[in-house]
Amino acid sequence: MKLKHWALWIGLAWLVAGVPARAQAVRAVTETTPYTFVADGKVVGTATEVVELTLQRARLTPYTVHLYPWARAYDMALQEPNVLIFLIARTAAREEQFHWAGEIMKIQYHLFRLRGRAQGVSDLASARSRTIGVMRDDVRHQYLRAKGFEKLVVSAHPIDNFRKLLSGQVDMVPLTADDATMLCRETGFDCAGLERVLTLDEASTGLYMAYSRQTPMDVVERTRQAFDRLRAEGVVRRTMARTP
Repeated sequence: MKLKHWALWIGLAWLVAGVPARAQAVRAVTETTPYTFVADGKVVGTATEVVELTLQRARLTPYTVHLYPWARAYDMALQEPNVLIFLIARTAAREEQFHWAGEIMKIQYHLFRLRGRAQGVSDLASARSRTIGVMRDDVRHQYLRAKGFEKLVVSAHPIDNFRKLLSGQVDMVPLTADDATMLCRETGFDCAGLERVLTLDEASTGLYMAYSRQTPMDVVERTRQAFDRLRAEGVVRRTMARTP
């Protein structure tokens, strides 16, 4: 029998057995943060390092890592197989939309304003009358919308959102302290000119890596087990502690 016929029979045998002839590579997707960013044409950062170490420990190679606007990364993780999204907040609304693979870090969101601006805000009720800049489909966007905020100005990129604050197009933006430091550095703005207004306790949560629902469960389980081992060894904590 010719070689091509052997290849055909092998392919058919794999299909009958329910085993794919070629496993699809994992595509890890994220957005620009202090923990995930591009340097020298490559996606790097402490959270990126944790994800790559996990995939390598799980022997899910080769894989790819991509940085997109959050809305695009989120949509890919909702619609396409073998997509690993990080850093994503785990909320009740998202619980059944993804396979959760591991908590990389915890974060707190705060509303920031320019010092001396948007006075008179002391709680969520008084903040509703203000214009807030948010990232499209981000957990902060979803949280504020659910809390009845209507004056939300949506951006695709964190730096665009921050520039709207600096230019006076919005009164406040929700950020982590690390986000604020990174964005001040990128825009050349003195962070002493920022003022923390209040903490969004209900929106503050853990940030995870999570797979699209169409991803095979053996891939999910291998990732979970590899991440759990890295966390038990202290690798996750030590890596994230190196965030600039």
